[in-house]
Amino acid sequence: MAGGYAQKMSVCICAQLERVRGSRYVFSAADRDIVMSAKPDIITAAVLVIGDEILSGRTKDKNIGYIADYLTAIGIDLKEVRVVADEASAIVDALNALRAKYTYVFTTGGIGPTHDDITADCVAEAFGVALEFHPEAIAILKERLAKTGGELNEARLRMTRIPKGAALVANKVSGAPGFWIGNVITMAGIPAVMQGMLDEVAPKLKTGTRLLSETIRADAKEGDVGTELGAIAKAHPSTIIGSYPFIDEKNGPNTNIVVRSRDAGELAVVKAEVEGMLKKVKAQLPPAR
Repeated sequence: MAGGYAQKMSVCICAQLERVRGSRYVFSAADRDIVMSAKPDIITAAVLVIGDEILSGRTKDKNIGYIADYLTAIGIDLKEVRVVADEASAIVDALNALRAKYTYVFTTGGIGPTHDDITADCVAEAFGVALEFHPEAIAILKERLAKTGGELNEARLRMTRIPKGAALVANKVSGAPGFWIGNVITMAGIPAVMQGMLDEVAPKLKTGTRLLSETIRADAKEGDVGTELGAIAKAHPSTIIGSYPFIDEKNGPNTNIVVRSRDAGELAVVKAEVEGMLKKVKAQLPPAR
């Protein structure tokens, strides 16, 4: 693999060995071969958005982008997003497919007090466990209602049903908790509540090597650079290259090229190649009108 990640690993390992041995440690050729073959940790995730209101357009999702930014910042790659209706079979099928494929699955929506809030039922079914009234969840709601007023009625009790064996995820906004079982983290659909729940679980998540990125303004149309950009991407399969057209300040078509890599050295190499390619392509373009 490219050298940046391996070099960092070498420094870290040397420092650890020196602390243990109490003397300077110099890597042998064999040590270097082992480290150079090391790969960065890659932790993956999916988001499962649950709710008829999202699919009908009545509610505009505000959670996907937030979760994507959040996970990227802490070193987790969001690989897939699915949106499903409030249908048990669809939710269970999606859960089982996603949890088998990714490190974590984050669900949003469907844990409220109404009849169509069936996410807890579906998570329990997917894991083959019972759905139980959770004593701690009940105590949390009672305490909340004592302060805000209201009765712990049948509808509100629905929000204390938790799959057996799941850990609660605190909800500091409105009280009713989410939960975490296996690699599935179930959160509310209300953005403010979901964001608080994400903050609660984040310190407990396994994270990987962060994906670094560089953005290069092309000052060219996407179609002018597409072929050359594809050739660079093919030559660097471990690097992610994307092109994103936009209308610039002169009201003309333009393109941002984003290069992503977990290796700082590889990122610098590819960025330089893209910049060199852009210089050559623009030199061959006819003057702008």
